[in-house]
Amino acid sequence: MNQNRVRHLRGEDNLLCLRKASFRPVTTQSDHRFRVWSNLARKPVPMAVNQLRVADITYIKLSEAFVYPAVILDAFSRRVIGWSLSERLTSDMALDALAMALTTREIIPGGLVHHSDRGVRYACGASIARLEAAGVQPGMSRAGCSWDNVMAESLMRTLKHEEADGQSYRDLTDVRSRIGMFLEEVYHGQRLHSALAYRPPSVFETGMAGSLAKAAE
Repeated sequence: MNQNRVRHLRGEDNLLCLRKASFRPVTTQSDHRFRVWSNLARKPVPMAVNQLRVADITYIKLSEAFVYPAVILDAFSRRVIGWSLSERLTSDMALDALAMALTTREIIPGGLVHHSDRGVRYACGASIARLEAAGVQPGMSRAGCSWDNVMAESLMRTLKHEEADGQSYRDLTDVRSRIGMFLEEVYHGQRLHSALAYRPPSVFETGMAGSLAKAAE
């Protein structure tokens, strides 16, 4: 019996077919007591690296559990400069990604904005204190406006669709290794971005460095 026959029989009995929604863990908990910072990423367009960074947390479904990647992306070059992976949604995972981002590249105090959603893992005291100690200005999306963090969310969709979906990871170590390989080899080195004149982030940054060197000569 094919789908058309099933549809016809359902129509005769006035039946509807409703697909059960799959469980999706909530990764943003914005109902908290911490300060919500202004959105500093709405209008300024970064003209170089280390001016605007965007952060996000998502989930990846394994066979019997979920794991949660946290990433920090340079908004100018679309390069992932900090990330972490955890089996639990905690503030530590956001702090681990932040620690990597802060040590990956030199930061000019007062010249960098760290943009995220309003979730407690970004608004908590430990996260804000770490940003302020490094001279980084925190900023957050407007309530219920996912468009404010579209670059980070686009990366998360790419990570899920091009790496995680349909995979059979052995354990957390395997997930971490393969995600790291995907980010470095595929996303940075091969995946083309329309915003970067259809170049991958690593090629775009190399080209920008060469242009700056020529301009200085």
